[in-house]
Amino acid sequence: MRDIILTLIVFASLPFIFKRPFYGAVLWIWISVMNPHTQSWGFAQNMPFAAIIAGTTILAMMAKPKEVYFPKTGLTWMLLAFTAWIGVTCVFAIGPQDPWPLMNKIVKIMGMTLVVSMLVRTRKEIEMLVWIVVISLGYYGVKGGIFTIRSGGAYRVWGPSGTFIEGNNEVALALIMVVPLMLFLIPLIANRWGKRAMWLSAGLCALASLGSYSRGAALALAAMLAFLWLKSHEKVKLGALLVLLAPLALVFMPDQWHNRIDTINNYEQDGSAMGRINAWRMAINLAADHPFTGGGLQIYNAEIFSMYAPIPDDIHAAHSIYFQVLGEHGYVGLLLYLGMYLVVWRNGSWVINNAGKLPDMEWATRLVRMLQVSLIGFMVGGAFLSLAYFDVPYYIMVIMVATRLLVERTLKEQTVQKMQEQEKEAHSVA
Repeated sequence: MRDIILTLIVFASLPFIFKRPFYGAVLWIWISVMNPHTQSWGFAQNMPFAAIIAGTTILAMMAKPKEVYFPKTGLTWMLLAFTAWIGVTCVFAIGPQDPWPLMNKIVKIMGMTLVVSMLVRTRKEIEMLVWIVVISLGYYGVKGGIFTIRSGGAYRVWGPSGTFIEGNNEVALALIMVVPLMLFLIPLIANRWGKRAMWLSAGLCALASLGSYSRGAALALAAMLAFLWLKSHEKVKLGALLVLLAPLALVFMPDQWHNRIDTINNYEQDGSAMGRINAWRMAINLAADHPFTGGGLQIYNAEIFSMYAPIPDDIHAAHSIYFQVLGEHGYVGLLLYLGMYLVVWRNGSWVINNAGKLPDMEWATRLVRMLQVSLIGFMVGGAFLSLAYFDVPYYIMVIMVATRLLVERTLKEQTVQKMQEQEKEAHSVA
């Protein structure tokens, strides 16, 4: 039944994409982030929904070019440059495995990220993107939070199989990222029970991240909450709420959870932690030998580790977005990758400094603050996970830049309007 419902939803939505290409961007994010086909049990699991939606969206963009706007922003050029550089490093890849299948997947992610940026322009569209990300990840957060409560935290929360967030660490970080977006949406919900449901969902997402038993996610959650408090206009209320709820959540978790988290303090005795450090050192040594292009994609194997890892037999994935990019694409790739976050952060700071000049742009300031909180969570948690190509952070970047472009346009329109009013007044006086 789930397969039929999902298939009907996708195919029934295709005509609306031709009517308005932006709906294709929304549907794409839903399919790529939530991966609803993984929740089915039949033919829908193997249906190429993503390809169908992407193809339909591109055709709709070609049919309605007036609804397409290429954003000439720093993020756009950095995103294109980073993707192109990944292609260059694939040409010079040193590993025994073929890097091009993974490169093909990355190009699809980056390409559709660019497509989304070309279709979002208005406040309503920006808020729709936030909603679809919240719905897509919030489903697993609510589900995982309830599971954690029912099990008393005795079992780990896992993500949907066959996706970026399949692992317990990965889904935990994704849920941490979505909490600030939920908090942004709460004032936009008119219904009192709707607001309460969103508050409850945010709490369940946070609890589910704890229920994942992820040490990196625990650090990311702490960083996210600390930055959330700094960005809040109601520091006393939020601080009191955190002081009240955080101990309750920690007390709720069983002893085995605390034993797991406590290994952060004596990581030298933990095989998993030392394996990550071994992978990080491998990336540093590889980048020292290939500083410009790195080793290319698919470097986490016995041959590469035998050449560059301090412990050749301890083969691990990068377990860090930073060392992942460094090892795969060298220092040039790392600078491009970090440059995207720097550009986006500066866009957010610009909005905070300028949106206050517009009385009806308070929502933009709130949104940008929550997007920054979300990115802080990802950048801290990402230090321990191989999620450099995870699509949600790129969608958050797009939303941030789209918000700046909207504020810029509004400021220019108001400036032009004031100039016209001044000219009219001058003519009337004359």
